[in-house]
Parts: sequence; structure tokens; C-alpha cells
Amino acid sequence: MPPRPVIYQLFVRLFSNDCANPVLNGALEHNGCGKFNDIDDAALDLISAMGFTHIWLTGVLEQASATAYPGRPADDPAVVKGVAGSPYAIRDYFDVCPDYAVEPANRLAEFTALLERCRRHNLKPLIDFVPNHVARTYASDVRPDLSFGSGDDTSVFFARDNHFFYLRPTEYGGPPMRLPAPNDSTREFTPEATIGKVTGNNAATWAPSITDWYETIKLNYGHDYTTGRDTSHLPPPETFPEAVPRTWRTMDQILGYWQELGVAGFRVDMAHMVPLEFWHWVIKRCRDRDSAVYIFGEAYDSDPMKLTDGDVLAGLLEAGFDAVYDHPSYKLLKGLYESGRWANDLDPAALTERQLHQTLRYAENHDEVRLASPLHWGGLGMKVSRPVSAVLLTLGRGPVMIYNGQEVGEPALDRMGFGGGDGRTSIFDYGVIPQLVNERIGRLDWPRQELRGWYVRLLHLLPEPAFSNGEFYGLNHANLYHPGFGQLWDETCSGHWLFAFLRHDPASGQTFLVVANFHGTETLANVSVLLPAHAIDWFGRGGESSLRFEERLAGPWSHVVATGDLSGQGLPLGDLPPCSVRVIEIGAAGAERSFPGPETPVTGVSTPPLVI
Repeated sequence: MPPRPVIYQLFVRLFSNDCANPVLNGALEHNGCGKFNDIDDAALDLISAMGFTHIWLTGVLEQASATAYPGRPADDPAVVKGVAGSPYAIRDYFDVCPDYAVEPANRLAEFTALLERCRRHNLKPLIDFVPNHVARTYASDVRPDLSFGSGDDTSVFFARDNHFFYLRPTEYGGPPMRLPAPNDSTREFTPEATIGKVTGNNAATWAPSITDWYETIKLNYGHDYTTGRDTSHLPPPETFPEAVPRTWRTMDQILGYWQELGVAGFRVDMAHMVPLEFWHWVIKRCRDRDSAVYIFGEAYDSDPMKLTDGDVLAGLLEAGFDAVYDHPSYKLLKGLYESGRWANDLDPAALTERQLHQTLRYAENHDEVRLASPLHWGGLGMKVSRPVSAVLLTLGRGPVMIYNGQEVGEPALDRMGFGGGDGRTSIFDYGVIPQLVNERIGRLDWPRQELRGWYVRLLHLLPEPAFSNGEFYGLNHANLYHPGFGQLWDETCSGHWLFAFLRHDPASGQTFLVVANFHGTETLANVSVLLPAHAIDWFGRGGESSLRFEERLAGPWSHVVATGDLSGQGLPLGDLPPCSVRVIEIGAAGAERSFPGPETPVTGVSTPPLVI
């Protein structure tokens, strides 16, 4: 069995940029930019040593940009967000961004050298695949014969073999294309003065708003999205390329191009907006070229733009994706701090085998806010990283991901231009990730050094059999009316801020108990966790008179408890400080030292166990 993917998301533009004084809306010449060559052996050695198996090189495809190069003029400012531009407004799918090359004309060679360095450090390199939309200025100079839009019938809104959806002059407000501009104004985009294109987020309008993906245009996969979600008319997986819609063939050639250059897999942007039939077809072709290719998708079942009436996450997995985003768990944990959710709510969120063990979990990525941002997560700062990251990364067997800067508590305080200042690190501008800069120059403060060390210890636990292959057993149900399970003030049941679960691998016999206090300011006093007899039988220790519990993450601690006491008195853990987490291995009692903690006698509850 291949190792569980542990992915480091590295945003190339910012990762290695050390500009000392970046300015708002700064140009490349002033603010600088990360380079492929900067992701050198030393940097990759550190990433590999942390415990990562894959590296997602984010934003490497050539995008629309306000920066000009010889033979490559700057894009129209009307379709560039920021100065550097959005990495999800692709200008040429067969090229990489010249910003990242020491010698821009040699950019593909510098990129393929980076791919080889990644492989030498046992890191599988992944890149973005953005299937739903491209930049309004898309024009491939590497493969002009495969440039989107070439040969389209622009007289109709939809045709099966068109690459785009076209706006007719008598509909949707009428030409010319008017795009958002500063100060709530608009500006005309002259290339679409008479023939317009639908915006990337399905906005069929000649005047998209600032909240639309106005810098992009939607691709057509042979289905008119305005007619509904039924895509059953599209071809099956075994169809020959000559018989599928034209966009399918172009995308297959794009994926094959990057596979041939040495890319080991793809992170797919907004996968739910593309027909499932296409995924069945193209993933089969990707695996025919490389059976080990790794494909994971950004997808949201709650998005009304999804192209299925069913569970789109299930549909994508059935189509061949290795994993899809687990946004529900992320959103639920954020809701603990922002919308009154309870830790107990995590149990129902983990009821299916698919969601628990085949989804990718993250606490940060380029679309989401930083954990350490003072504007989010209750304003608790980087200490919230520990319980949130530990629970998300140990909950199931699926892949996990860390975003560059997360490991050193980057708060994303500064506005960079079009983006930033909202708790996110801008993906649109030339700038820096300050705490990564501090780490490189030896100025990382002690709390952030401690946090990085904590992440290393956590990541090194993930290959353990219980976490990489094990099953899940939720314990909040058994502790719902147990007062020792973190009840605060006038709460009449437990599980508001405390969450506990087991992970067990039957093959090795290894078992872990994970306990997290999500509260940002309150120490949970005299905590004990009930382990019902069913749970002990489930992890194969029901016949033993006593069990040993040993801390593996937070520091040296061990305790031996009579097995019969675990369902009535529970495992005593003492006080759990705010935003703390314990990862405890359970094994046979031996002669090792134990550190007794307080005991809280309670009556066990007989609620059905959650076992997955």
C-alpha cells in the first residue's frame, strides 16, 4: 500500500520571496517574486524531513498578468486581478509563469529541473489543473493549434464542440463587455466588444460584478449548463477521443503533456462544475499513461453550480478521483468559534466511510483564512492551530494538507493589493509570507519555533498504522452526560468544546486516543474520558485487566488504568489547557512508570457507538 499522502501546498510566487519592504500593489521589480530555483535541495530537504510525501506547486501555469516579457505583452488591466494576476486565470495551459524563472525564456527547463529535485527528495510533485475556466486573454503560444476558442461557432450560445459559451448581442444586457474597475466603475473589454463570453462562475452577462470571476471565461464540456444538471447524454469512459466533445480532447492533451514532463499528479480546481462523465473518461486516460498518477479535487456539494443532483463528492470519487476536499469538517470546526457549533457535531459529520477516509483534510489553503489571523477563528491567534489541525489530520485515513506558512503561524496581516488584509495571504499580488521570511533569516520567534516543532511531531505520527490504516470510533456519544468530559458553567451535557475519538488498526493492533480542548481561554478541569466496554472490545483489549496510556504528542506522560474502570470512572487526564490536544497510544500494561491523574466517578451512558 502506498504511503498516505501528506501534501505541502507551496505557493511558488510567495514561498521563497524575501523582499524586505514590499509595497501595496507593488510591481515585480520592487516586490520581487519566488523562483523555481529557490526551491532548492535545502528547502526540499526541510519539507521532506517534516514528513511530507507530496508537494503541490501552486500557481505554476502561465496566468494573465500585468507584467510584460519580451514576446509576451502584459494583459489588459481589465482582466487582471492585482498586478501579478490570479493563478486560476490561465493564459496558456502548456506553459509556466515566466515570473518564476531566473531566465524567463528558459522557464520550462527550470521548472522540469524543479520536478526532478522534488523526486530526488522523495516528494511527488503536483500542479494545478483548472478545468472550468481560463483567462479572458487565453492564447497558447506553445500549442496554438490547441488554443481554446479557435474554430468555435460564435453565433450561438452553445454548441457541443465549442470551447466557450457565447453571448449574443440581443441577450443578457447587450454588448460591449463591461468589467469591474476601481471606485465602482466599469471599463470596456474591447476584445469582447461584439462577441461576449460567459464568465467562469456561470455568469451569463455583459456586465459581470466585482464578486464574479470576471477575469475568466467558462469552458464548455458539451453540456449546456443553463438546461440543468442532467449530463447523462455525454459519452461513456470507453469512448474514442474522436467521438467526445472537443474540450475533452484538448484537456486530455494538456494533462498528458504535463504527465510526460514529470508531473506526478494534479489538484483539480472546482471539480464539481465539470460533468462527471468527463472525469470518468479523462481520469481513465491519465491512469493509462501513469497508473500511479495522484488526482485530488476541490469540490463542494453545497455549491448550486455542481453538475449532479446527487452527492458530488461521491460522484467524483466514483469517477476516479483519489480524494476530494472535506470542506464540511473544516467549516464545522470554524463554526465552533464563529457560529455556535459544538464539538459533538463532528460525530454526525463523520458518519460515512467515504467522507471519513476518502476526503482530503486541511485547516488552511490559499482560498481559506489563516488560522492565526486575528480576524477569524475567534481571534485566538496561532494557538488554535493545535486542536484544529490535530483533529482534522488524524480523523481519517485520507490525505492531509498543510499550506505554506501554516506551520509557523502566519497571520496574513497585510493587504498586498487586490488581495490580503482579510486574513488570507493574497494570491493576486507580488508579496511575501512574513513568517516564512523570518524562519529563513533566523528571526522566527520562540512560540512559532515551538509551533513548527509541534507540526513536525504531529506529521511524524501520521504514518503510524492506526492513523494511516485504522478505523474510527467516536467517543463524544459515550461522554454526552459525563460531567468530567469538559462541561462548563451551566451546560447540562458535555461535548461543547471537548472532542475525543479512537483510531485502531486491526492488522497491527495499534490504537490511539485523541482528545482536544477547542476552547480558546478556558482550562477544562479534571477531565476524564469514558471508554465504554464496546469500545474496548472494538480495539481488541476487552480481555485485559488493565491498559497503559502513553502520550505521543504533547510530552512525556503515561498512566495505567484498570480496564473495568474505564467505562465507569474513565481515563483521568487532569486539566486540559485552552487549545490543547492529547494524542495517546493505548497498549498492554507493563512495568513502565505511570503518572496518576485525578479521577471523577460517574455513571456510564448507554448510547450506541459510532464506529466507522
